Amino acid sequence: MKKLIFVLSILSCCLFFGVALAANKPAKGEKAAAKTIIVSAEGLADPDAAIYRNDKGLLLDDLRADARRQVIEKAVGTLVESSTLVENFALIEDKVLTKSQGLIKQVIKESDPWLGEDGFMHILLKAEVYLSDIQESLKEMSRTQRVSLIKEQGNPRISVAVRVKDAERGSEVPPERSEIAENILKKGISAFGYRVWSEPESGSVKDAQADFAISGEAKFKKNTVRLAASGLNVSKYVLTSWTVKCLNVLTGEEIYFNNQVPQKKSWNDEDVALADIGALIAAEFNKDFFEQQLLSPSRIFQLHVHGLPDYDTGNLLKKELLGLRHVLNLEFRDFQAGKASLFEVDYSGSRENFAQSVNTSLIGPLNEKFQTTAFAIESAKGDTVSVRFKAAGSTEQVADAFNKFPPASLYEAAPGRFDDLIKDDSTREKIRKLAPELGAQLEVQPTAATGAAKAAASF
Repeated sequence: MKKLIFVLSILSCCLFFGVALAANKPAKGEKAAAKTIIVSAEGLADPDAAIYRNDKGLLLDDLRADARRQVIEKAVGTLVESSTLVENFALIEDKVLTKSQGLIKQVIKESDPWLGEDGFMHILLKAEVYLSDIQESLKEMSRTQRVSLIKEQGNPRISVAVRVKDAERGSEVPPERSEIAENILKKGISAFGYRVWSEPESGSVKDAQADFAISGEAKFKKNTVRLAASGLNVSKYVLTSWTVKCLNVLTGEEIYFNNQVPQKKSWNDEDVALADIGALIAAEFNKDFFEQQLLSPSRIFQLHVHGLPDYDTGNLLKKELLGLRHVLNLEFRDFQAGKASLFEVDYSGSRENFAQSVNTSLIGPLNEKFQTTAFAIESAKGDTVSVRFKAAGSTEQVADAFNKFPPASLYEAAPGRFDDLIKDDSTREKIRKLAPELGAQLEVQPTAATGAAKAAASF
């Protein structure tokens, strides 16, 4: 019986990976569907530039073009570390950011453009982007330029639980854990460089410490036939059904699930079954499943902001957050004046040291915009971050700070962004007066290598 459980447990694991990978493979002659993501961004333009004085249509065209570039930059940010993007901005801009026409599948939503009190024209845009095409462009750049651009996918903790059950015993008998089957999966996961985590004895997701949990269950029965000629009993082991799912423990989302009732799957010799299973593992059990199914380009977390004075301030904060590089999308869910207001954030920042990542990429630029510690993280646990907003002055003064100071997104922008955006000295001077620290960035000169590359590219 134990040997039977061993065979069928391994089979359940192999079928899981075989079907999961087969589902992602295109049919013969069919091109695989390109992977896309939804991204929201804010576009900016300098209305005081001389080239726009007699052509407001050109201003709107450039405003929309900038919004598209920011959408692409955010998509690039899901694959490239912020420091790498800034250091290689000129190269990435030339090869990727300027090609929004072919990388954006469709524009989903676009706001009306408006002239802000900060001196910029603004527009919000949401689009569907071909992430797989961006990834291929970055890989090609890494090969030709000999620079490492694409960031590591992280080191997720993955737990495995495989249970097997004899269909003839009924529902009263609980399924048995198969350590042999689990160890086969764990060995493969470890070989890919990922961390294997133990599932809690309780089996409860709340008690789990892993980032992702793979669980499967297989049911089987034994068929015995008596041969009339010889009087011998011949047994076949039949897998009747199996289920499998993969859970994102942080969000509770089931990112993969499948149920199967196999047809004509039986063995009369355990050694033959093991050989077939080994072939399935060799052919189908590879790293692509984990990269495509387990590691998404972003995660969704709940952002609770305490202390917003009114609903309009919440929308002003929403606008600022949408402009930040690692905020792909954002929904303003609930509002309570002076208490906790809820934002749902689709976040592409680092999974490692999550609280530090949020503090650096979200809270940091906001505080630089306000030129004081107006926002502070109070707690960060799982998929929930609590932030306290505390700004001096009346509600009107808070609104003025949101509207008149330059966008928070500019405080994390690469130096090349300012060259593309600010085309008039009066705008430069206004930024220097409103935000001295940001104004100082306008004086940053590109490195010799960057300047030479730009000159050669435009010659």
